[in-house]
Amino acid sequence: MLEVRSVAVNDWQEYRDIRLRALLDSPDAFGSTYEAEVVRTDEQWQARIAAASISGNDRVLFAMYHERVCGLTWCKLSTSVPEEADLFQMWVDPASRGAGAGRALLAESLAWARNIGARRVRLGVTAADSPAMRLYTAHGFRPVGSLEPLRDGSCLLMQEMVFELDPLGLGL
Repeated sequence: MLEVRSVAVNDWQEYRDIRLRALLDSPDAFGSTYEAEVVRTDEQWQARIAAASISGNDRVLFAMYHERVCGLTWCKLSTSVPEEADLFQMWVDPASRGAGAGRALLAESLAWARNIGARRVRLGVTAADSPAMRLYTAHGFRPVGSLEPLRDGSCLLMQEMVFELDPLGLGL
């Protein structure tokens, strides 16, 4: 059984573990690296989730498959452009890929963004013919802007994509 649920304050260790697994499994998919995040203290991980939980501007989600965390994403209302939300940290465990976790995380993130008044959702994805790119394109995300480096020192390129939210909830 697949479900999506919010990450609670007391889930910080599970969040840390899955975030680090994601960075190890898919190092070319994220702007951050395992090396940059593994050095965070427990207090920093805990504070990160606590701040997100009380902000009202963040929605951190786990995908659960047979009661086991198998995916993660974070959606955050933009502080500079309040009608936009940013989606990042999207990842699904390789053993659970193809079960619909990515689609479920994406649908829940878009529904949350719509419900808090966002008009569009932005994300960055490594520019490649990848399952992530296909998922976002299939759900209506469109590329905007030019390709940019994934992170400092990387030869990989990132494509920004945008999804225009239907305020009536008729899309996706």
